[in-house]
Amino acid sequence: MIMNSYERVINAINYKKPDRPPLGYFATPEVTAKLMNYFNIKNYEKLLGMLGVDFRYISSNYIGPEEFIGMDYGIRIGKDIWGIVWKAIRTKFSTYYEIESSPLANINSLEEIEEYNWPDPDWIDVSNLKKEIEKINYNERKAIVFSAGRVFSNAWGLRGFEKFLIDLITQPEIAEMLMKKVSDFFFEVTRRAVEATGGLIDIIESLSDIGSQNGMILSPKLWRKYVKYWTGRLIEPFKKDGYKTSYHSDGDFTDVMDDLIEMGLDIVNPIQPKARNTDPENLKALFGDRIAFSGGIDIQELLPFGTPDDVKREVTRTINILGTNGGYIVASSNAIQPDTPLENILALYQTVREYNY
Repeated sequence: MIMNSYERVINAINYKKPDRPPLGYFATPEVTAKLMNYFNIKNYEKLLGMLGVDFRYISSNYIGPEEFIGMDYGIRIGKDIWGIVWKAIRTKFSTYYEIESSPLANINSLEEIEEYNWPDPDWIDVSNLKKEIEKINYNERKAIVFSAGRVFSNAWGLRGFEKFLIDLITQPEIAEMLMKKVSDFFFEVTRRAVEATGGLIDIIESLSDIGSQNGMILSPKLWRKYVKYWTGRLIEPFKKDGYKTSYHSDGDFTDVMDDLIEMGLDIVNPIQPKARNTDPENLKALFGDRIAFSGGIDIQELLPFGTPDDVKREVTRTINILGTNGGYIVASSNAIQPDTPLENILALYQTVREYNY
């Protein structure tokens, strides 16, 4: 039986076999432009349809002070609503964005945090979301994802990465206050988005990189003691309200995967198979059918340097391991990079579209 995107995704998350594995899309703007040029189209929604992508991400509108670039941190030059300043890093193939300055790098007290000019949820307009979802679902229902935000990453962005990690050891009250302020904001915006859309959102996604190629960037003990609660604020309440939940982190964070599952997490992404402990076989052995995996198609070696046949074989192999009874959403292990051959990208999506359980 042919399923629509929503049915396909929900079946996979619930470990029921869909008609084929669901497909996600994660790529740099340069890759998207290259694909649209290949298909001779100018409409992003049409591109997703041609690739067979089952997810659609919806975004609220920024209506706050003009001095800020909005919440789109990491994709534009300027100062975001948190006061974090972003700069462009241009390479031969692409443009990336990194933090240039952290506004709370030099604070020394909780009082300074309280006095800081924190963003107001009223700066974020969610009134467009319901119509946007209705438009997306007009011909066929998709799996609708709303991004709830990033607590850990935003907190260290405000303070500076090294200083924040040091805070967790020497003055954890500073780190926790930052995470509280950030999670308060994101929780309220997400609550308003849920209310404004009347149940039309399917998945609430939160994100923060806590893993690296060789393990977590902070100890599991520290994460559990100081970060876990604030991470859960964007997972547990929405899970209890009946929404599916997703969490994004690069690298290996298998040491705390059980904690995330206990919070009610349904999907974890993007699954980097070249990181420690995150090859498909190990993930399946460790976590079985307790969580759905999204991603897993390697962007470090396979997609940029393999052949289309290599891609087809590895995509099929990964589905056969992680998605034997559902439980797997096929996507790249991070944003597909501009030096990736177009034929390899097309091979990924064609292989999944043609896969039959």
